[in-house]
Amino acid sequence: MLAVQNLSGTLTTFNRETRLMGNRFDINLVANDAIWAHARIDSAIAEINRVDKLLSTFTEDSIINKINRNAGIKPVCVDAEVFRLVDRALQISALTYGTFDITYAAANQNIADDNHENVAVAKKTKKKISLNNYTNVVLDFNAQTVFLKNKSMRIGFGAVSRGYAADRAKYILQMEGVSSGVINAGGDLLTWGLQPDNTPWTIASADPAHANQPYAGVNISNMAVATSYNADEPTSINKVKADINPETGFPVSKIKSVSVITPTAELADAMATPLIAMGVNTGLYLINKLNQMACIIIDDHARMYTSKDINVMM
Repeated sequence: MLAVQNLSGTLTTFNRETRLMGNRFDINLVANDAIWAHARIDSAIAEINRVDKLLSTFTEDSIINKINRNAGIKPVCVDAEVFRLVDRALQISALTYGTFDITYAAANQNIADDNHENVAVAKKTKKKISLNNYTNVVLDFNAQTVFLKNKSMRIGFGAVSRGYAADRAKYILQMEGVSSGVINAGGDLLTWGLQPDNTPWTIASADPAHANQPYAGVNISNMAVATSYNADEPTSINKVKADINPETGFPVSKIKSVSVITPTAELADAMATPLIAMGVNTGLYLINKLNQMACIIIDDHARMYTSKDINVMM
C-alpha cells in the first residue's frame, strides 16, 4: 500500500505494507517527498530481507544451521553480528530464569510416548529442558565461537528475529535521514521521532488496530511495543505455551495479554511471552527492577496491571 503524492511540501506519513519474514510489515515514515520516502522504504525492506537470510533455519548454508549441525561436535566461528545476538539472547534467558530460551530439542528427540502418564511426561520434559537449555550454549569471546554442548540441541531466533530486523530497518532509515517513523512488524511496533503534527506517537496512532484498547493513549515515541497473547496451543520457537510454566510444566496464573515497552523491538519481543509464563506478580516484579522497560498486563477478567511509572490514558 503506497501513500499518495504529497504536492504541498508539508510533512506527511508515507506508508508501504508488505509481507516479510512470514509476517506483515507496515513501514511508515514522515517526510515531504514521496519519491525520496519510498526509496528509503526500499532500503528498509532490503535490510529486513538481509536479516531474514542471516538468521534463517530454512537455508541449508545459513550460519544458524551450521551451529546446529555442529551441536555436540565442535564450536562454530560466527561473525560479530550473530555472536552479539546469541550473547544478548543468553543474557535475556538468565534475566527471565530460562523462560525465554533460543534453544530447543532436535525434532527427532521425542520427549515421551503418548502412553506415558502426565507426571512421567512432566519429569522427562524437565530433564530434557535441563539438557537443552541456554546454560549449555558456550560462547568464546576471544575466538568468537558458538558451541552447543549436546547433540540434541538446536537454536533458533523465532519471533526475536522479527524484532531485530525491525531495529535494523529503523537504523538504516535513520542513517538515510528519516527523522520520524513507525515500523509495524507483525503487530509489534517500533517508533522514533514525532508525528507530522509534532505530537508523540501513541499506540492508537501508530496502529489503528489498537485504537479501542484501554491503553491506546500510551506515549511510545522512540520506543518499541511487543504484545504477546495467551494461547491454548504451543507456538513456534521462543513462543512457549503461554499458560504453562516451561520449568515445571504446570499452569500459572491466567493472563490474556502482555504488552512490553522497551527501547528496542528485539528486547520487547524477547520479554513479552516470558512475562505471560511468569504470571502477574512475578512479571511486574521483574519489570519494575529494570530500567527503560515497562509493561501492561491484561488478565482473563479484563483487569489491567501496569508496571511503575507508566502513564495510561483511559
